[in-house]
Amino acid sequence: MTTAKGIAAMTSTQSPPRSHWTGTASPEELESWDAAAVTVAAALAPDVLQRDRAGHDPVAELRLLRDSGLSTLLDPAELGGGGGHWESALRAVRIIAGTDASIAQILAYHYANVTAISFASGSFDRSAWYRRSIQQRWIWGDSVNPTDPELELSAVDGTYRLNGLKRFSTGASSGDVILVSALVRGGVRDSAAISFVLDHDRAGISYLGDWDALGQRLSASGSVRFTEVVVSEDDFLGSLGDEPFSTLLTPAVQLAFGNLYLGIAQGALRRGIEITRARASGWFLSPAGRYREDPFVQRVVGELSSRVAAVEALADRTGRRFDEVVALGGDVTAEIRGRLAIEVAQLKVVATEVGIDTANRIFEITGSSSARSDVGLDLFWRNIRTHSLHDPVDYKKLEVGDWELNGRLQPISLYT
Repeated sequence: MTTAKGIAAMTSTQSPPRSHWTGTASPEELESWDAAAVTVAAALAPDVLQRDRAGHDPVAELRLLRDSGLSTLLDPAELGGGGGHWESALRAVRIIAGTDASIAQILAYHYANVTAISFASGSFDRSAWYRRSIQQRWIWGDSVNPTDPELELSAVDGTYRLNGLKRFSTGASSGDVILVSALVRGGVRDSAAISFVLDHDRAGISYLGDWDALGQRLSASGSVRFTEVVVSEDDFLGSLGDEPFSTLLTPAVQLAFGNLYLGIAQGALRRGIEITRARASGWFLSPAGRYREDPFVQRVVGELSSRVAAVEALADRTGRRFDEVVALGGDVTAEIRGRLAIEVAQLKVVATEVGIDTANRIFEITGSSSARSDVGLDLFWRNIRTHSLHDPVDYKKLEVGDWELNGRLQPISLYT
């Protein structure tokens, strides 16, 4: 595999515009990428339970993402990428999450990681990074979990040495490159927070394989240890500072989460309806001969379906709004960014609660037999219950409430 090294820095006048995204997705674009995602989901469906239980790194699954073109969906068309919009990418995450939320999570994180090329500040050759990623069909993992102590990047004789441990490094063990953030110690960049890209097989990187969660078992989210890893300036991607356009990366991640949870809810509802339709009889106290005719069953399905449809409408609106904002590039202001973050937080709140509720209550209509492990209905609940703990949804409610009441925005971070 061609390494990530050797990409020389350029002046800002040589770099393309910060945002290569313009306008919004056409119906034809959405239909095309939806179809690609449906094809991937169909390929993942037959053995989703077996793969979940095995818990191996999803190497073959990521090949599906590459072969479908979804991995380059957001990359510039003029460089060989898909030239798609964020709305298309978010819908792809949603569609795949309805079948295999682990692979959808890796895809969502990949989109955030690879587009750090656009969001990162600084003078570097964005086109070269995109071109290398497209040509080598990279899947981008990451090791940037901000709740861990920062990794330390020590300046040593004109290069750097990376040391430390990062948990929750989604996609790192099975992807091609890893997006890493660390604090520099010593040298001319002392105390700077730098983002850089490392090849999967760089000497000194150890993938600990310690991801052992209730759900999202194939998300390759184990810890990574870095021991005297050699890093050069050629690996540097830039920095994610407080410039409004640069900070759009966080709303992008949170927006992907909302679509991930929505997709899980849609998948749980779809599977629950399939099971209920196949049930041959009804409850002995029911006036209906079959469960699908029982008014209580119909009531639950009607309620869940309506709530999921409402979240879908909000997700579509917010996805399109995100495209409108990123198309502004350097003209994004702090106010525009702040208002967008509130809309994304609103989606995160309702997608989390509707997703968990749907994955839980679907058992009410499917009966005791649906609790068997070979049915696999529990997969939806386990997945959303696990990933929805990524960051507390109560703080998203606080974010929205403080804005509505006081016009205040939360401090910009990797969560807000």
